Amino acid sequence: MSANAAIELKNISKYFGGNAANKNVNLTINRGEILSILGENGSGKTTLMNMIAGIYFPDEGQIFIDGKEAVIHSPKDAFRYKIGMIHQHFKLVDVFSATENIILGLSEKGRFDLKEAAQRVKEISDRYGFEIDPMKKIHEMSVSEKQTVEIIKVLYRGADILILDEPTAVLTPQETRKLFSVLRKMREDGKSIVIITHKLHEVLSLSDKVAVLRKGEYIGTVKTSETDEGQLTEMMVGKKVSLNIDRSEPKNCEERLVVRNLNCVDREGVKILNNVSFTAHSGEILGIAGIAGSGQRELLEAIAGLQKVNEGEILYNNPKTGACDNLRDKTPMQIRDLGVRLSFVPEDRLGMGLVGNMDIIDNMMLRSYKKGKSLFLERKGPRDLAEKIIKDLEVVTPDAKTPVRRLSGGNIQKILVGREIAASPTVLMAAYPVRGLDIGASYTIYNLLNKQKEKGVAVVFVGEDLDVLIELCDRIIVIGSGSITGEVDARTATKEEIGLLMTKSADSKGGQAK
Repeated sequence: MSANAAIELKNISKYFGGNAANKNVNLTINRGEILSILGENGSGKTTLMNMIAGIYFPDEGQIFIDGKEAVIHSPKDAFRYKIGMIHQHFKLVDVFSATENIILGLSEKGRFDLKEAAQRVKEISDRYGFEIDPMKKIHEMSVSEKQTVEIIKVLYRGADILILDEPTAVLTPQETRKLFSVLRKMREDGKSIVIITHKLHEVLSLSDKVAVLRKGEYIGTVKTSETDEGQLTEMMVGKKVSLNIDRSEPKNCEERLVVRNLNCVDREGVKILNNVSFTAHSGEILGIAGIAGSGQRELLEAIAGLQKVNEGEILYNNPKTGACDNLRDKTPMQIRDLGVRLSFVPEDRLGMGLVGNMDIIDNMMLRSYKKGKSLFLERKGPRDLAEKIIKDLEVVTPDAKTPVRRLSGGNIQKILVGREIAASPTVLMAAYPVRGLDIGASYTIYNLLNKQKEKGVAVVFVGEDLDVLIELCDRIIVIGSGSITGEVDARTATKEEIGLLMTKSADSKGGQAK
């Protein structure tokens, strides 16, 4: 064991049922170092760190802290070893202040001195460069402020080893830069920082070393200064992958979808879309950027007829008939028949568009069974389509007759996206189409979308990764709190410019950025 090792994992394995989430993992985390744990969704990153943090207990193997074997049964045990984990989903009480949340659960003789605790919170903030008001209520905070409270919470408890799970998933580029600055100060203070991520550019800009997991197994650790995106991708996927998006210039652009002053209200009367207006052209990819939960999903569902529209127009210029249809007056089936397709990939992939108990062929038939002209359903076309998608998108399945529920999330996703693209739409709305896919499959989807654009399809792409949005799209509109806050040319825009728009307030009269 290295003299500088804070934690060493030896032959750690964790099983859920018959599946190995982690298998024989050997990993060292050093003092005064930022280590990125890199891997695709489902590679076992979070499960492994949850065992260090006391959320799970390993089925096999040993954990050593400062050279001595440690038994960590709970987060309380982890704190005894000065280990704290900041989870992707925050665990805060909205009506409490930052300080009240930070001291919640601590045992202390007598009454807590809130003023003294707030002063200690301020001292921690000043030491590392956090910007936080100790007495501010959680419900009044931005996402980055809530994350700050979670980090200070573990520092307050004396953590020297911090594990952050996908810490930049809900941050703007500016907030990400601030977070990285704070983490570097912690490293200088001798703390061990572990970042769980799948974003290569962040790994290369922040960490000292990168440990790669693939399908639950430890592949290796490399120095960040001695590697690049190509090598890390090959370690993650197990083969060389081209990380290029072949973006072509838009041609023969015509107004295909025009959204005017769209307003939607949820069941509780809260406005979720506020005077949204934009135009999607044929032969281009229009990106939609925004912090998670800003209204992206509701916007696409409103266009597809799945979300009630209270005010506004959704005009579709039909290239086949030359007619201009208001989709607001159409049912989801009528909208789909016009050529407007929604390929929405939610966290529950089987909750929209696919039936888990049906096989792949039958799921291909879902879009066309009503067009049957006889008592018997025609299966040759759907079978050919299923086999083509399996081949082109490298779907891992025994055969086309396998029930969809038996496939992994990523393979279910490939089937869903592949089927919508195969329908030859004139408008294709793809929301988070690569969520859960490995890098190779992701770039396959990006290039498929580009091919649709070259065929004259108006592609609307909602994604989480700003680097991909800038590289793939022609234009990007930014949505914040249900309003359009700006539009940029993707070829010249920067992440910082988009990040500012993501946090900008919108003019209540016109829904445009101030």
